[in-house]
Order: sequence, then structure tokens, then C-alpha cells
Amino acid sequence: MPCEITDEKQFIEIAKTRASVCRIKKLKNDVVKLKLRTPKTLYTFKTNPAKAEELLKNLEIEKSEL
Repeated sequence: MPCEITDEKQFIEIAKTRASVCRIKKLKNDVVKLKLRTPKTLYTFKTNPAKAEELLKNLEIEKSEL
């Protein structure tokens, strides 16, 4: 089961320590869903497009758009 994250700092921490890839999905109603794949769990984080761009600039893992 995917686990939804609501805290931006927790998202960054998981991305830096455990995640192998970040998948980006843009939804119709100005929402971007960022998905972090770890060995055990898929974490999702919903945010607006401007905040998503800012977060993605800081990530050093592989990124792919869905």
C-alpha cells in the first residue's frame, strides 16, 4: 500500500536517504503528485506545481514523468 506524506521536510528526508527514484504525475486540477520508490514502500506527496519544481531541483535521485 502507498503511504501519503503531508510534511515537506519528511519528503526531502526520505528522498535523500532511502528513495531510488522519484516519479512525477501532473493532475488536471493544478496538483502535482510526487512518488518516491523505496525498497519497501511507495510514498506519495501532493503539492502545487511551483512547490514541486522547487523540491525537484534539490533532489539528486533519478526523476521520471508519468
